[in-house]
Amino acid sequence: MLEVQLAASYFSKEMKGLKKEVKELLSEHILKEAAKRFGVDILTVNLIGDFQNFIYEYKKQDKLYILRLTHSSHRKEEMVRGELDWILYLVNNGVLASKPINSIQGRLTERVYVKDSYFIVTSFEKAIGKKIGYPECISNDELFEQCGIVTGKMHFLAKKYIPSVKEIQRPEWTDNYYLQNIKNFIPVDQYKVYESYEAIVNKINQLSKDSNSFGIIHGDINVGNFILSDEGINIFDFDECQYSWFVEDIAIQLFYIIYVFLDDSIDERQAQAQHFMESFMKGYSKENSIDEYWLKQIPIFLQLRELIVYIGIHRSVALSNLSEWMKNYILQSKSRIEQQIPIVML
Repeated sequence: MLEVQLAASYFSKEMKGLKKEVKELLSEHILKEAAKRFGVDILTVNLIGDFQNFIYEYKKQDKLYILRLTHSSHRKEEMVRGELDWILYLVNNGVLASKPINSIQGRLTERVYVKDSYFIVTSFEKAIGKKIGYPECISNDELFEQCGIVTGKMHFLAKKYIPSVKEIQRPEWTDNYYLQNIKNFIPVDQYKVYESYEAIVNKINQLSKDSNSFGIIHGDINVGNFILSDEGINIFDFDECQYSWFVEDIAIQLFYIIYVFLDDSIDERQAQAQHFMESFMKGYSKENSIDEYWLKQIPIFLQLRELIVYIGIHRSVALSNLSEWMKNYILQSKSRIEQQIPIVML
């Protein structure tokens, strides 16, 4: 289990955050103006994350909140509004999630302009509970079942969800930032990776779509994006929500539970996958039903997630200064992608 903990630690530490040019745009003046829009004293905010957005924590009337600044190069305001619309729909229908709150002017989003771009400012109630990490999340039957429950509930609700206005509808899975920018991050000499990219996307595009299999999903459920409370899993960070097959949401969670096991622990990886799916589906089936056909598509969505992560590594990791674990992971991941085989077989 120590190896698992170290693997997760290496992965998170070696991933860089926001682009330098975006970080340079966030001056004290911009932050002060962003905080002011939500009635927040800048002296009370603390930076707690800056991977794709600037995430701050603040306290108001003895309650904790999140202040988030999203640069327009990452998301346009309409897409952020679409994210918030989806979260409010879920919260209003009984899902535990970090609820967005209004600004002083009664708006869910505020624009703060900088040069020829802008930051979209939003605020959320902070999820309160126990943070789960590695290796605690490994072989945790209760946690896996709770993940299944909240995922199943979201998928059930997604079947009837309609955005409040059409222009805020979230994008489809093919608009994923890393899939769209593969040529910017993967060297051209990795032609087998490009061939696999085409094959994976083409195969998934051939899948049928209906309201029981396809809809809006969270798109990034992992132990970093939820906490465990007495009432169940409280989920947050819907920044990657998109329209896709519901099974992708399942495959993503499976991937992030097993990727830490390298090929020298392949039997343990396989056992962990089976263990996760058994407990996860026990919870999922309490809230939603999914045809067995779609569960058989998990391998192709595992390939998709591994490809996205591989592209993300080339965008966000200093490849010249890698830990031994990360070196091995990248080599093994590249081999699987080139051979078009999933990280596990179910």
